[in-house]
Amino acid sequence: MSTTHFGFEPVEEQEKARRVRGVFDSVAPRYDLMNDLMSAGLHRAWKAYTVMVANPRPGQQVLDIAGGTGDLALAFAKKVGPTGRVVHTDINEAMLRTGRDRLLDAGVVLPTLVCDAEQLPFADAQFDLVSVAFGLRNMTHKERALAEMCRVLKPRGKLLVLEFSKVAQPLEKLYDWYSFQVLPRLGKWVAGDEASYRYLAESIRMHPGQEELKALMQQNGFGHVDYHNLTGGIVALHVGIKC
Repeated sequence: MSTTHFGFEPVEEQEKARRVRGVFDSVAPRYDLMNDLMSAGLHRAWKAYTVMVANPRPGQQVLDIAGGTGDLALAFAKKVGPTGRVVHTDINEAMLRTGRDRLLDAGVVLPTLVCDAEQLPFADAQFDLVSVAFGLRNMTHKERALAEMCRVLKPRGKLLVLEFSKVAQPLEKLYDWYSFQVLPRLGKWVAGDEASYRYLAESIRMHPGQEELKALMQQNGFGHVDYHNLTGGIVALHVGIKC
């Protein structure tokens, strides 16, 4: 059986999927609070920037992958209006359930679906926009997921990948200290789960950097790819156009 990595640990591919699911089952109840604490609220600005770059218009069809607690789905729904559609998906049922409840509390009802990004249950050329925020790095076969995202996009459709990336060199030591000393302790104190947040820090280091992810997107169907470094490269927004 093929192997991959779960954080820094080599594991069998099927084992990774099970363990990633366990991480998000554990963190779902405190996910939004931890996001605010971990990023000092910056994740909200990163997501707002993603929506601005996506430039969704009334009537468009949007697929939000790894949509979790629904931040992006809600923002897109406000932009596409009643004539458009936003499909809110995640492979993790606990995260999706939390997101669905948040959307309902906001008075928004969206199609909500548990699905695997590597095997999307949608027809070809169905969506104007596809987004995935902080989810791609947890996928076992990133190239397969990107190819699927390309498949379901309409010609000239846009993919937006918001993900932790390779930080600028002057910030590396401070970022490593925060990631491996502060973040797991925050997870322990706030969410009662140190191990899951240690995995999240490790998974960021194992994810392709800006240029590597750009090349991977180009290899899987996107004719034009650009990226925007945010907060010194802590996060990057990759934008791919299906040509």
